[in-house]
Amino acid sequence: MTPNPAYAICRMSDIPSQRAAGFHLEIVEPDGRRRPWPIIVVRWGRQVFGYVNKCPHDGVNLDWERNQFLDPNGIRLMCGKHGALFELGTGICVDGPCKGRGLTPVGLVVLDDDICVTGVTLVEDDEADPAADAP
Repeated sequence: MTPNPAYAICRMSDIPSQRAAGFHLEIVEPDGRRRPWPIIVVRWGRQVFGYVNKCPHDGVNLDWERNQFLDPNGIRLMCGKHGALFELGTGICVDGPCKGRGLTPVGLVVLDDDICVTGVTLVEDDEADPAADAP
């Protein structure tokens, strides 16, 4: 296995500038266990920011509707449950019940116009558990 793999999750063009998208990935823990890993990717021009999709206030996902992460002005991430507002570039809560706390950052790089997750081990599509997709 590559010591620092980069996992392509989408193309830059898949997320319009000044928008955010959610991804449901599966991470492999150091002990080999797998667990769901929902993340948010924010694109602002050529910059991308990534965070675990979990509000530090009570652990709920931020999106108030599927893939709806931004406040009405489109300039901050917003928790759909309690309205907490987070800076796009830092993930720090600037208003709401978790003010001063931050979202957990996700390492991202852009390689050949692909947005890639780094710093973790993901379950790749060909390794996914077929039982997890069963009805």
